[in-house]
Order: sequence, then structure tokens, then C-alpha cells
Amino acid sequence: MTNPNTRKVTANLSLTLDGRYNGPGGPGDLSAIIPYVTTDVARDHMTRMRENATTALLGRVNAEGFLGFWPSVAADENADPRDRGYAKWLVDTEKVVLSTTLTEAPWERARIVNAPVADVVADLKATGTGDILVNSSTSVIKALLAEDLLDRLYLLICPEIAGGGDRLFEDGLPGTKWTLAHHETGKLGETAVVYDRAR
Repeated sequence: MTNPNTRKVTANLSLTLDGRYNGPGGPGDLSAIIPYVTTDVARDHMTRMRENATTALLGRVNAEGFLGFWPSVAADENADPRDRGYAKWLVDTEKVVLSTTLTEAPWERARIVNAPVADVVADLKATGTGDILVNSSTSVIKALLAEDLLDRLYLLICPEIAGGGDRLFEDGLPGTKWTLAHHETGKLGETAVVYDRAR
């Protein structure tokens, strides 16, 4: 029997129907995803994923990108309350940034760790409470999938085929089974799904 107080490692990502998190134009090509991430279903999904999370685990690229965006949303009284709620959570929560190059943390309440993701997750699970959330840091999510260390996946499936770009689920991952914990479909055909790892 598992300990109910064990921290879950969760991850969130938006994907096209062909399983890509960007288009053929490279990391900045989000044309098949952007129309769907500001819908009610997507925003409610973002709220759901942070509700039990007390630590954000980020890669360097996302940490630096988020720093340029989310603090201004947290301060914007006219922002959607769900966006603002996530932004405030991210600014205020503990952030662990995985990096081999950074020497100083780019955020307040953040620390840099240069270690294998499996070791970092083991340390985080041994200390503290609450979920550990990896939001859109694909390098971290891929490493966790490869080690079978993810307990929950929050996916927003966008109803477009990108036809090229980077995939989340690469060949060679360990075979795993997941159970559907939640699903909801929006007016544009976007579907928010939550899968729990069956262990």
C-alpha cells in the first residue's frame, strides 16, 4: 500500500493530434496550440493542475521564459482570474530550476540544481508535501517519462495536425499504463485530460 502523503510528480503540456508540442517551424512555432490555451477548458485545466502543487520543477529555458511573462500577469488586475491565479502561484511557490549553465536563480524563491532529474525528484519527494508540477518544460517531462517517474499527466489536446515538430512521446520509452482521472472538451474541440499512472 502506498503512503497517502507521498508527493506526486505531475506534468502539464499542450499537444496537437499528432502528438507535437510545437510545429515544423521549431520551438517558437505554436500556431496549432495558441488558439486553444486561452479557452475556458484550458484555463480551468491550468487551475486544476496547480491546486495541490507546492513546488514547480522547471528547465532553464522555461524558467527564463516564464520570468518574462507570468510576473506581469500576476500584477495585472484585468487578467483572467485563472491566469492570474496561476501566475501568483508560480511567483510565490518554491521553484527548482534544472540547469547545467545557470549560476544564479532567475527568480525569487528559486534555486538552481545541476543534477540528474531522477535524483532531484527523489530529494523533493523525501522532503516537503504537495505535488511537484512540471509545467511545459519538455526536457524535464521527457526525462521523467524515460525514468517512469511521472504520477500524473495533464494534457490539453488541440484539434490540429501540425505535420512536423517535436513529439513528447518518443520511441524507446518504457511501456506504462495510465487511468483517466478527468476529461473535458471545449467549444473549439480542445480536450483537457488528466491521466494517473497505474502502478
